[in-house]
Amino acid sequence: MGKYIVKRLALLLFTLFIVMSVCLILIRLLPVPAVTRVPGADITLQYKKLVALGYLIEKPNGEFVKAPLFTSYLAFWKNVFTGWNWGEGLTMYPTKGVWEILLQKLPYTVLVNLYALLLAAPLGIALGIFAALKKNGWQDHLISVAVVVFISVPSYVYAFLVQYFVCYKWGWFDLQVAKGLPVLSGRVFLSMLPAVFSLSFGVIAGLTRYTRAEVSEVLTSEYMLLARAKGLTKGQAVMRHALRNAMVVIFPVVLGEFIGVLSGSLIIEQVFGIPGVGALYISSIQMKDYNFFMALTFFYTAIGLLSGLIVDVSYGIIDPRIRIGGKK
Repeated sequence: MGKYIVKRLALLLFTLFIVMSVCLILIRLLPVPAVTRVPGADITLQYKKLVALGYLIEKPNGEFVKAPLFTSYLAFWKNVFTGWNWGEGLTMYPTKGVWEILLQKLPYTVLVNLYALLLAAPLGIALGIFAALKKNGWQDHLISVAVVVFISVPSYVYAFLVQYFVCYKWGWFDLQVAKGLPVLSGRVFLSMLPAVFSLSFGVIAGLTRYTRAEVSEVLTSEYMLLARAKGLTKGQAVMRHALRNAMVVIFPVVLGEFIGVLSGSLIIEQVFGIPGVGALYISSIQMKDYNFFMALTFFYTAIGLLSGLIVDVSYGIIDPRIRIGGKK
């Protein structure tokens, strides 16, 4: 298991480096970003910061020109590896550190996705188990149709429906997330619920489908027939054997769902005005703030790669049979 984790980590870092390098090269081929003039700040100092970041070079006569691609590429990685310096905002949050702003926004993104998972995981697993126990019954068919519908419809469609009916028509919640309050306050939590509902529908459907398939397979296995033959009731066999074995496969999926939702709440944050990382990412693209774009690309790429690693490793940790089967 140790060798496998080290190997996967090495592949993860290599993939992350390749993705970041491709994005960096494409970004540096674009025109040099415009410098937002900050009142009271020396514009020359702002240009010198672009020199430090590798966007420009300063000629002996004091003129600033676009840096060669290779020089710019090396400057970026030097700043990241030596001081974890992702630069400052160019068009958004000028003179403020990119990573500092990202860490300020991150709690909103983590919390809205955590709330969505805490709501979706129990419901999805419960519906999946119920559908498996009622396999081929009308309950199973009804749940299966609902799952197909909810998986097929994008989350931002649910966001608009929730915003219209729950927030605007019925007036149960605010249209936008409350700002200017502590992120863990009750007021912020209540205002996040519409976004949480919008994110939960797809996760509930996905977990329901996966749980139903896994539990249905376990219920028809030979050791379940043996358990019933020994005198266990259907309920006892399901609780002691079926669910226990099915959860070995389902639990890593729940972990993957959380990380997957974390990287997929970009539009939801924008719709509900959540001051999180997703809204920041979209704004960085719209406003051509390359420093924010690179830092957030790193964040989301790392999240996506880590999700696969965590799910794969968790299988071996939860089920020792997988580790034993991998030994030669």
